[in-house]
Amino acid sequence: MPLVRTPVVGNSDRVTLAANPTRFRIHWAWVVAAVSFVAILGAAGFRSIPGVMMNPLHDEFGWSHGTVGLAMSVNMMLYGLTAPFAAALMDRFGVRPVLTVSLLLIATGSACSIAMTASWQLVLLWGVLVGIGTGSISMGFVATIATRWFDQRRGLVTGVLTAASATGQLLFLPVVAAVTTQHGWRWASMIVAAASLAVVPLVALFMRNRPADLGLAPYGATALAPGAPVPAGGFSAAFDGLRIGARTRVFWLLAGSFAICGMTTNGLIATHFIPAANDHGMPTTVAAGLLATIGILDVVGTVFSGWLTDRVDPRLLLLIYYVGRGLSLLLLPSLLSRRAEPSTWVFVIFYGLDWVATVPPTIVLCREYFGDRSPVVFGWVFASHQVGAAIAAAGAGWLRDLNGNYDLAFQLAAGLCMVAAALCLSIRKAQVTRPESIQADSSALP
Repeated sequence: MPLVRTPVVGNSDRVTLAANPTRFRIHWAWVVAAVSFVAILGAAGFRSIPGVMMNPLHDEFGWSHGTVGLAMSVNMMLYGLTAPFAAALMDRFGVRPVLTVSLLLIATGSACSIAMTASWQLVLLWGVLVGIGTGSISMGFVATIATRWFDQRRGLVTGVLTAASATGQLLFLPVVAAVTTQHGWRWASMIVAAASLAVVPLVALFMRNRPADLGLAPYGATALAPGAPVPAGGFSAAFDGLRIGARTRVFWLLAGSFAICGMTTNGLIATHFIPAANDHGMPTTVAAGLLATIGILDVVGTVFSGWLTDRVDPRLLLLIYYVGRGLSLLLLPSLLSRRAEPSTWVFVIFYGLDWVATVPPTIVLCREYFGDRSPVVFGWVFASHQVGAAIAAAGAGWLRDLNGNYDLAFQLAAGLCMVAAALCLSIRKAQVTRPESIQADSSALP
């Protein structure tokens, strides 16, 4: 990694952190990436709560699974819809303050839930506060860090930061489950709140908005990145990002394919894999273990996909990912049985590696086409992912009630994966333009 030897003058941040640049033997981009990883890790703690706490909340308050599900539905929608606004606010006010407020929202929602007595408080705290907080530290944030701080290794960094969410869930899930069983759900909520608060000092000390704040070029670049104009308002910039994207064909191709990604991961498998396995006689504990394995392999697959994205045409990668996912979903009903057969493990291994492998190539395509506006535009692409997940979560359940099994749901999902592959293949290489043309386009907006 290159030595940081650029003299720094003027800005107070620069003096504090780089008064003696030769002390730092790694590019500061890797420090920012490390802090971002820890922040996503801390925010991911809440994602392990709902499934573990559903029965304890029902036992104590009498709240139905539907009531808890409503809170998580609000959380899921806000998790997606917050991303573009958070990316725009990071442009307007900087990454550090937005990240700090987001972590405090998660901590507040988790900590205050120990005093709730009514179901509307659950929706407000878990759904609204935590939904906004976690949505602000999601894919839009990942895109912001990867595109601002890295000219090289962007795909790898995107993969690692994307995998941080799954890593956080894997770390917190056994802890939350054990604490809830032995000491009650309130202590588990406080652990999640403490984890979010613990990241705030790291963000305050080490996070910076852009490499230019330290007098540095992005990692792998030979010149300082030009400063982007500060938007007049965060929310207007978010809607401008939607308008810029919506008038281009590539945006709809990416948003459509990513919505199908959400349908076939969070919406279908994460929500309905266990009951589908139960329909075939598989015990819940075995099915849950298989789903946890998918989560473990998700980390490996995402990082490897990021590495591949730096070396292979991202359109080709997306084509392979969606076709493979579609074939595996088509075969899934015949792979499920009372036990975890070798064929079932083949599905689990592939689906785990493929789970969010689509994220790094999708972000890179956004960057190539939309330039400096890509974090905000990708935020809207990610919002489509969550909308797709919400539709599939409800639709697959309805099909199960209608037909008595999930076969049709898996078959429709397989067909949609082929549609997603076709959408990605339709992104012609000639469409990828220089960022300057996108900026010129955006300057023409009224």
